[in-house]
Amino acid sequence: MTKRVYIETYGCQMNVADSELMFGVLLREGYVRTGTPEDADVMLVNTCAVRDNAEQRVIGRVGELQRHKRAGDVLGVVGCMAQRLGPALLARVPRVDLVVGPDAYRNLPELIGFACGGQRLSDTDFRSWEHYEDVPAVREKGPTAFATVQRGCDYRCTFCIVPKTRGPERSRKQEDVVREVIGLVEQGTTEVTLLGQTVNSYDDGQHDFADLLRAVGAIDGLERIRFTSPYPTDFTPRVIEAMATTPAVCEHVHLPVQSGSNAVLKRMLRRYTREQYLAVVAQLRQAIPGITFSTDIIVGFPGETDDQFAETLSLVNEADFDEAYTFKYSVREGTPAVRLPNHVADEVASARLDQLINAVRANVRRKNFARIGEAHEVLVERPARRGNLMLARTRGNQLVLLELPPTSLGEYHAVRLTGTTGSTFTGAVVQRFAELRAGPQLVVVL
Repeated sequence: MTKRVYIETYGCQMNVADSELMFGVLLREGYVRTGTPEDADVMLVNTCAVRDNAEQRVIGRVGELQRHKRAGDVLGVVGCMAQRLGPALLARVPRVDLVVGPDAYRNLPELIGFACGGQRLSDTDFRSWEHYEDVPAVREKGPTAFATVQRGCDYRCTFCIVPKTRGPERSRKQEDVVREVIGLVEQGTTEVTLLGQTVNSYDDGQHDFADLLRAVGAIDGLERIRFTSPYPTDFTPRVIEAMATTPAVCEHVHLPVQSGSNAVLKRMLRRYTREQYLAVVAQLRQAIPGITFSTDIIVGFPGETDDQFAETLSLVNEADFDEAYTFKYSVREGTPAVRLPNHVADEVASARLDQLINAVRANVRRKNFARIGEAHEVLVERPARRGNLMLARTRGNQLVLLELPPTSLGEYHAVRLTGTTGSTFTGAVVQRFAELRAGPQLVVVL
């Protein structure tokens, strides 16, 4: 009897890509995908373990999904949280049947079979060879797609659980990545995002990230390349040159800084100083005119003083970010930061977070209001969540709402930015670019 599978995904782009792999594993074994848990015989929750609130949200959601579970159904927790907690999760949530880590998705059909027979089991072994090369990912069709090029992480940032949930760093062979992207383009994808935990440290033994950018950028029909998340000091001169000279590479970098204080960065075991980070930003701006930057910032890290937090605030202005994702430090059992002295009181961390958010928003609004009147190339990605508008994205990663029909999905246009809420823009179409490869970020003189 055909079984219906439902997967709910939390966390980063890597988890989205992993859910696509799981669908690929299961659908080739005869499973059918369903979009609602009520109709599913197998329910899988693909989880994030980066912050405690993400795990608590998943625990709550698993509790809700239990009510859809009938006799013979399977409820599984997969991904990073499953890897971190392992068999303990089976004891914590009695109606969970499976706990499966990111390197064990190939075994899902067999594990589900055992669970259907009444067993409750866990598979969280690391498999350093696993890249799922023979698994055809099942993606939602659209103009954009993710391609995982690297799994795991060898860095040991003291706040980060990823090395324990994703295992050691390993890179796919360049030819395998190129083959996958060619297949995506043949299916109608024109923009691909290359994924890795520290993606610009990519090294398959013969090729580095610069080689990979050039090879993917040479694929006929691929208009845009993005990548996430890079590590600041892995932007070698070769990588920067490849970014600047490969037309498909978009003029945007998400560059996590985490803190603007050298003392905090040292306690975090980040491998750069404030000055080195800012030097990388300057090098990228010099090589790639018009490049935009987003970042991640943590406040309230153990030992952070008022003066050290002030250094982070000043970095926001000095780096002149176009966007920033801000967080309070989250205690992660199993990370070295748990043992650091002088943990910051929650009320202090919350006040600092509010102050940081206000500083970031003010800077973003200033920059975005200055962009009104500019013309940019955009790719229409999807219908907007409100109204009868379509959501498009510039090469610099700005979101633009446009009055276009749903049939415009996947089209390229030149648009003039007509207004902004401070974050998202409104725009008016100036010229259609359906037949052109992506050009410079500023594409039209009005």
